[in-house]
Amino acid sequence: MKRDFNLEKRKYILGGSVVLVVLIYLIRLFSLQIMSEDYKKYADSNAFLNKTQYPSRGVMYDRNDKLLVYNQPAYDVTMVMKEVENLDTLDLCKTLNITTDYFKKRIKEIRDKRQNPGYSPYTHQVFMTQLSAEECGIFQEKLFKFPGFYIQRRTIRQYTYNSAAHVLGDIAEVSKKDIEADDYYVRGDFIGKQGIERSYEEQLRGEKGTEILLRDARGRIQGRYMDGALDKKPVAGKNLKLGIDIELQQLAERLLEGKIGSVVAIEPSTGEILCMASAPTFDPRLMVGRQRGKNHLDLARDTWKPLLNRSIMGQFPPGSTFKITQGLTFLEEGIVTPSTVYPCYGGFVHAGLRVGCHAHPSPLPLVPAIATSCNGYFCWGLYHMIGARKKYGTVQNAMATWRDYMVSMGFGYPLGVDLPGEKRGMIPNDKYYDKNYRGSWNGLTIISIAIGQGEVTATPLQIANLGATIANRGYFITPHVVKEIENEEMDSIYTTKRYTKVSKEHYETVVQGMRAAVTGGTCRAANLEGLDVCGKTGTAQNRGKDHSAFMGFAPMNNPQIAVAVYVENGGWGATYGVPIGALIMEKYLNGELSAQSELKAQDIQMRRIDYGVHER
Repeated sequence: MKRDFNLEKRKYILGGSVVLVVLIYLIRLFSLQIMSEDYKKYADSNAFLNKTQYPSRGVMYDRNDKLLVYNQPAYDVTMVMKEVENLDTLDLCKTLNITTDYFKKRIKEIRDKRQNPGYSPYTHQVFMTQLSAEECGIFQEKLFKFPGFYIQRRTIRQYTYNSAAHVLGDIAEVSKKDIEADDYYVRGDFIGKQGIERSYEEQLRGEKGTEILLRDARGRIQGRYMDGALDKKPVAGKNLKLGIDIELQQLAERLLEGKIGSVVAIEPSTGEILCMASAPTFDPRLMVGRQRGKNHLDLARDTWKPLLNRSIMGQFPPGSTFKITQGLTFLEEGIVTPSTVYPCYGGFVHAGLRVGCHAHPSPLPLVPAIATSCNGYFCWGLYHMIGARKKYGTVQNAMATWRDYMVSMGFGYPLGVDLPGEKRGMIPNDKYYDKNYRGSWNGLTIISIAIGQGEVTATPLQIANLGATIANRGYFITPHVVKEIENEEMDSIYTTKRYTKVSKEHYETVVQGMRAAVTGGTCRAANLEGLDVCGKTGTAQNRGKDHSAFMGFAPMNNPQIAVAVYVENGGWGATYGVPIGALIMEKYLNGELSAQSELKAQDIQMRRIDYGVHER
């Protein structure tokens, strides 16, 4: 009998197909039960309820151990979607004081995996946050009517003082981006958004704990699994001690009322920021609770930009405070000596170009040039440096050398302060001028940078850091707000000395000039008895009224504080910059203001500058 080979092949094909299907099922079961976490998670959820235990966020103190930021109990409403049955939506909304539209919106957001990555109907999802104790109590009484809903104890931030909002920052609910960037967070968690809260988020947040609860077949809680043996306790966040002196901070904010500007004070020996005031400001308590979103939006829409930390984000022409950097550079490069004199008959006049100046004796050397804030002296110095072809070869090389000095003194790049959003300011280089002037430029073309005008800009923090560098005679430590972290070493960047390109001996010369400015020059209003203040005024030209600036430190031979003041449209440096700077130094060094100084402070506090209605 002839064999049917087609039938024979069919038998093998059918057998192979059966084996293949079985293998596919086995691989799928292996994947679901062994390789995938989902199956285990869903299975466990029937018997266990993993309840997150949130840690207390670290608190903050000022340098004198005064409590600045602390925690207050608050409550979240969470839900397990799979457990929600026969829900009386209207009653729930009435109890929580929300609308049905809000309820529907929240449910939709929770179920949307694009907005809520990792969503599971078997795990806790945050429905509402930051209920007060009173709101929580009302909900607690009716909780039995809403199966699948739970109360989660949390904390919210509270602020002891209506001050230092830009420095302290705030916290808010995490965004999708936050969740994707760090798997520590889930929807409904809170994260630092601004200031120290953001910069030190990892230290402040602590570590979450977990409580494992047993459930019966109907999902009812029966107690703790293994009496809590497998529970993980939360670890509280680390406390921070700041370099801020809260009383000094409050004084600075008082003096800036009705003005736009900044006051920054630094301890030269450590780089610790003693105060950082930016005006206009806002009450940090507005950023707490369920109204935070609305309040933040209102502040963001304010044309005066109260959310802007002008101390590190404002980029202004430094004006005459910048002349100190020029004097130091000219001395180190040998362009001038302390005895070199330049004429200034009403300003710098050369080749048809004139840069005006106020009346003072002429000609004069460096120390009295600093004391009188002579424009002519520093313009002549820069003109001779940029034009020194024998020394540098080209104007480009001269300019590159000049820029290197400015950068070494902390200008042109962010200093690295431990706050988010710091701007770099502007220090032009030779390539910048080559591009703008097609390679045809000289010292006269750029003469305005010698007096802190033109293309040069700096932040108030950079100006204050210059004061600290002069106080230290040639080095600075990167300015920082946080003084100590509980059980943790500070980053070495905040303990390392950063030296400039200028020798110590030249700093002694400019210190003499800054002291002379206080004893008989443009800073006479800062001549405080027994404090040996050194200072430099700044009057920065502007499209409108000039900006008022001051940079100084005290005492001269044992510096404990360096200060920068910048008041937009404040006029002469002596109008606002000098008196505000003097009051800040007196308060810090003496611990209080004299009766006479307090009257002066009240007068400055009450003054208002008319900025008009234009957008800032």
